[in-house]
Amino acid sequence: MTVLTEGNLRISVPSNVKARRFDDGNTHGLTHCMKAVDFILELKDRYLFIEIKDPEHPQANPKNRQAFIHEFIAGQIDEDLKYKYRDTFLYEWACEKADKPIYYLVLLAMSGLTEADLSAKTDDLKRKIPLLNPSSKIWKRRIVEDVIVFNLSTWNKHLKKFPIQRQK
Repeated sequence: MTVLTEGNLRISVPSNVKARRFDDGNTHGLTHCMKAVDFILELKDRYLFIEIKDPEHPQANPKNRQAFIHEFIAGQIDEDLKYKYRDTFLYEWACEKADKPIYYLVLLAMSGLTEADLSAKTDDLKRKIPLLNPSSKIWKRRIVEDVIVFNLSTWNKHLKKFPIQRQK
């Protein structure tokens, strides 16, 4: 089993899944011009691009928490999430690694988010990342298979193979 850590959140990944931190500043070497998701998991039939936002991290600066909440409400977080996906996709595509369907999973570790909030945020993000081919149907491949936004509770409910726990 592999354990991926972001702040004090730990994701347990089964040993048959290739897991790597992508947003560490060294992996892709293009932090000056490209954004990156936190982790990439490679399963037999798909990739999972995982981005984690944790404004409730116990050591987070209260001003940063408030700024995050403001950006979240204003929809600015969606822009950041969009570019993290697109830049990571482009990087992986250029490396000829985007050869399976890709699912973009976003964890917003905010306890106050309801399932309705998460659904609305998922819909917002799907509009920003082209989930479907253009109406001309000219694309031969999708650039993302699905986009889903979770909180800790819904992640652990739906992604039992990759449980997340907060370290004390």
